[in-house]
Amino acid sequence: MDKIDWKSSKVFVTGADGFIGSHLAKTLIEIGAEVVTIVRDIKKKSNIDVLGLNGKINVIHGDLVDFKDCERTINEYDVDFCFHIAAQAIVGPANRSPLSTFESNIKGTWNILEACRTSKTIKGVVFASSDKAYGQQEKLPYTEKSPLEGYYPYDASKACGELLARSYFMTYNLPIAITRNANTYGPADMNMSRIIPDVICKILKGEEPIIRSDGSPERDYMYIQDAVDAYILLAENLNRKDVVGQAFNFGTGTPISVLDLYNKIINLMGKDIKPKILGEAKNEIDRQYLDSTKAKKILGWETKYDPDSGLKKTINWYQKNLEG
Repeated sequence: MDKIDWKSSKVFVTGADGFIGSHLAKTLIEIGAEVVTIVRDIKKKSNIDVLGLNGKINVIHGDLVDFKDCERTINEYDVDFCFHIAAQAIVGPANRSPLSTFESNIKGTWNILEACRTSKTIKGVVFASSDKAYGQQEKLPYTEKSPLEGYYPYDASKACGELLARSYFMTYNLPIAITRNANTYGPADMNMSRIIPDVICKILKGEEPIIRSDGSPERDYMYIQDAVDAYILLAENLNRKDVVGQAFNFGTGTPISVLDLYNKIINLMGKDIKPKILGEAKNEIDRQYLDSTKAKKILGWETKYDPDSGLKKTINWYQKNLEG
């Protein structure tokens, strides 16, 4: 494929009503692309509303687990490029409802891949996997050569999705690349099961913040704009032989414990509030962080936001928008 020109492109972003997908869609619109997405559930307020994308994005009412909906979207809108971001990504619901998680994350992925394969217009695909696909590893940080050993439902579904993506590249030469992102945070994350928006909003409401784990698990937290830049940069380089068919880690490479992250947030907010530590989290990995050397070397990608600057922007957004 030739290097993509966003100004003349029609782009399918699955999951554009969610946190990461909406930020990606917003940036693509700002650089001139026409964006289309599929939305299954009509919510009172989705990220399309929150980020002001209504009227700027084509919304198809359908379901990724229905192949015909995927095929129709790509064909009727003459889609040039697909970012497959949509997933059931929350650990709690994934563990409680593994079948719906597998259906959304695995069947939804093969439907997208097959619709892209049979399309006459698709020039490339970026599939969003996750650092969770690695599972629990003895050797840290994870590199792209680390085995995919995700055992819990969400983790396993992402590993399965990667196998499908690689299969479509190897068998059908579908131009595709895979992202394995660290935990991503930032403005307009409406999912309060994630620690950063939950702690910020609870403090702003004067409620007691809660930590589900014992506070010791360490994670790699990346600001949303760094993640969006990674997706777009990867797509723009999909015409290169050293990129197509490859997986890339995107993260800060600097892990922080849940409790240290909590303390950083409350310090930035000028508060001194002790959290309620439940110690109840199950099926979660103790330590995870990524080596992004490959992305830096091949794509020239680096994070632009350190934890303080990213968290400040996030806190400011919730301070301005929480009531709405």
